[in-house]
Amino acid sequence: MVLADRGLSQVPVADRYPPEVVIRAIDVLHMGRPHVICAYEAGDLIVDPGPESCLETLLAGLEQEPRALLLTHVHLDHAGAAGALVRRDPSLTIYVHERGASHLVDPSKLLASAQRLYGEDMQRLWGEVAPVPAERVQSLRGGETVEGMRVIATPGHASHHVTYVSEDTGEAFVGDVAGVRMPGTRYTVPPTPPPDIDVEAWLASLDAVAEQDPAALCLTHFGRYEDVGAQIERTREALRARAEQARELTAEQFAERSEAETRAAVEPEVADALVQAAPPYQLGLGLRRYWERVA
Repeated sequence: MVLADRGLSQVPVADRYPPEVVIRAIDVLHMGRPHVICAYEAGDLIVDPGPESCLETLLAGLEQEPRALLLTHVHLDHAGAAGALVRRDPSLTIYVHERGASHLVDPSKLLASAQRLYGEDMQRLWGEVAPVPAERVQSLRGGETVEGMRVIATPGHASHHVTYVSEDTGEAFVGDVAGVRMPGTRYTVPPTPPPDIDVEAWLASLDAVAEQDPAALCLTHFGRYEDVGAQIERTREALRARAEQARELTAEQFAERSEAETRAAVEPEVADALVQAAPPYQLGLGLRRYWERVA
């Protein structure tokens, strides 16, 4: 079985899955570029709707009205549209780790942190970040089962990151924990922006995902992949290698090396999407902050 075709990404689903289960990948075309941010529709659920700047593309791609949003974490490229979606439908339920819940209700600290990274580009990149009424937020810790999804705490990219594993299909919606990878290539970049990268926690989270033995990994950046073990190992190796590089380099030097490596590894249009999804300068900043905290 494959995804319903409405001009969206075609994502094959293993034959053993029940015929009524359809996981749909929606490319929200961030800044007009394909393969940067992927939202997932699972029946009347949305995993990581993306930013408000891409809301119209998301809504045009949905097969049915959503009943709930499942957020892997509250970074704007994953969850920025949550408040706008609740304003559109006040009955929506939002699931998020308890450490991220307060930032949905009052996004002022989240926005202040993002402003330091993006400056004048905030509105152009992410659009409006509207608050979510507290009564619509369901807090998670990991270990729960909600909406037919097992919730796994997977910190490292962010302290409040979770992974959702579908009990129906076996797909794992991994947000950023399994890296950034583009369709047609195995090359993987671990996204390491500030403020709270934790390499050791991230490596443990990769183990936690592997222990679930998922049928596939659904990456926000970008797409669904069935080479689960290999992708987890690629992310692990890249994270370790880049963390060691960041110990010796300034953030600027790291960014230059990271982008050069990416552009040498893949075709130009693929590199452009990778760089947009995981900006090299931010990757160095996050890892430098990690080492400063460790020291």
